[in-house]
Amino acid sequence: MKYFIKNFLITLSLICISHSAFASEIYRVEPPFWWTGMKNSELQIMFYGDKIANAKMQFLYEGVELKKTIKVENPNYLFVYLTISENAKAGKINFKFTENDKSFAYAYELRQREKTTGAQGFSPSDVLYLIMPDRFSNGDVSNDIWDDEPINRNEPFARHGGDFAGIVNHLDYLDDLGITTIWLNPVMENKMHHDGYQSYHGYAVTDFYKAEPRLGSNEDYCLLIKEIHKRGMKMVMDMIYNHCGSLHWWMKDLPCNDWLNHQDGFVATSHNSFAIADIHAPQSEIDAMTKGWFVEAMPDMNQQNPLLADYLIQNSIWWIEYARIDGIRHDTHPYADFDFLSQWCKAVNDEYPDFNIVGESWFTLPWWQRNSKVNTKQTHLKTIMDLDLMNACAETFTAKTDVDYKLHNIYKIIAQDYLYSDTDNILVFLDNHDLSRFVKKDETDLRRYKQALAFILTTRGIPQIYYGTEILMHGEKREGDGLLRKDFPGGWKDDKINAFTQNGRTDLQNEAWNYLRKLLQWRKTSKAVTEGKLIHYAPDEYNFNCYVYARIKDNSKVLVILNGYDKELTLSPKKYTEVTGNSKSGKEIISEQIFDLTDTLKIPAKGVYIIELD
Repeated sequence: MKYFIKNFLITLSLICISHSAFASEIYRVEPPFWWTGMKNSELQIMFYGDKIANAKMQFLYEGVELKKTIKVENPNYLFVYLTISENAKAGKINFKFTENDKSFAYAYELRQREKTTGAQGFSPSDVLYLIMPDRFSNGDVSNDIWDDEPINRNEPFARHGGDFAGIVNHLDYLDDLGITTIWLNPVMENKMHHDGYQSYHGYAVTDFYKAEPRLGSNEDYCLLIKEIHKRGMKMVMDMIYNHCGSLHWWMKDLPCNDWLNHQDGFVATSHNSFAIADIHAPQSEIDAMTKGWFVEAMPDMNQQNPLLADYLIQNSIWWIEYARIDGIRHDTHPYADFDFLSQWCKAVNDEYPDFNIVGESWFTLPWWQRNSKVNTKQTHLKTIMDLDLMNACAETFTAKTDVDYKLHNIYKIIAQDYLYSDTDNILVFLDNHDLSRFVKKDETDLRRYKQALAFILTTRGIPQIYYGTEILMHGEKREGDGLLRKDFPGGWKDDKINAFTQNGRTDLQNEAWNYLRKLLQWRKTSKAVTEGKLIHYAPDEYNFNCYVYARIKDNSKVLVILNGYDKELTLSPKKYTEVTGNSKSGKEIISEQIFDLTDTLKIPAKGVYIIELD
């Protein structure tokens, strides 16, 4: 009772004080709120206000203790570390700041942690669909202009107006297609146009706790995720902790002298990510990679600063708990400090054991995966992106119709899987927002398209498809990134063509769409593909351009045959009895044709069979 009366009197006095003259003013508090019941009891709160560090800070809240306060070079910042016990209840922590006999209060909200859908992670049972939100669909024209920057759909590098509402409007389309997981390019605020830099793509963040207003509000983002979860689908959030945007709010008043690498001005990164894993590399080359700026508009953050490291780790946990995202794709993973990355991945997975983070690395891929066989240090990174396989696919599945595929290239990449600690958690893909699209302009022969998609959707790992692949969207890297990220036809009300509908697609597009849909919907039902092991056969001297492999889970078996020749291939199933076992027949999942596995098979030129064995 005494504690209650004391706490009540303090709260009452703070309310009264808050209406009196202010010695200081708080401009920002991050994270904006937190939760009780988190596994990690520590919370860092960053207060930013006029000379806030000069004030004396006090509070009284049952179950919450002050661990430490840290003042930095800039008196406008104060970092407060709290310990939140298991007994702490939801409510408002009233922080009292006093200076020169003048005081003011700030009420910080602690919310009750709720067990809801989300934080599920993603796995080989999923198929990720990558969307650049600005280019997919404009569902809310009221947010098109923010901060006086109009949209301009005629300019490939300007904003086009796509948003969260547009994605919500087409979730049924994606669900029907067979997509299980949506990955959006960054959705945090990117207020960059005043600096002469267009960041429609989202990779120059100016506020880590706010959604990009041109896409919608934080609440709109949460609504999108709720609608995704309603359909049994998942959401992956793109995060960037290597750099921020040059117009981030803190850039005009940085907290510390070492908040950024090369804080005095732009020094470009070497982009030599090999140096991180190179046992012979001098420290100077590692520093040149990790401490340089990606581009001048993206200042490089110094994650070796422990205050910044804690800030970034908490930011990702805040988004997981607040928006209930299911996974993270981390941009430019090797460019950030290694020890920070390891600490961050571990912290996230300690809090959310089912969660999954995929890191973008273009080289030394097995070195980055957790429990690596070739790295003595622990990365704690669950999933990596298989750029090696993507390059092999681009080289193998040539758009030249009269040239044989070199399927041996793909075999050689898969045959090196002994380097990986976990072959299930490898992201496989044909293209993305940084690469030339797999589909080429004026391409009319769909054999290449069908064979490549059949491969990435039946091989090991977690497949990812870039938006518009299902309607044969094309674009070349050499023409500029903006043309890799064209608007989805039908996503804007004034579009003359609506490719979200069957009637709005050409016959060729419908053939591609229907093929992919059938493949994706079947994949959901195949335990062999989503959970099974992979056994493959080397293309031999007689069938150098034929690649055969099986996916096996208990009694569920799938045999995949890729004919890389520009001619029909006759194949004897006897060679593959080690995986086919006693099966006498099987059903090809696209054509639904029944094949006799005791007889020879005729594989069409550049054809693919996906045979579910009886």
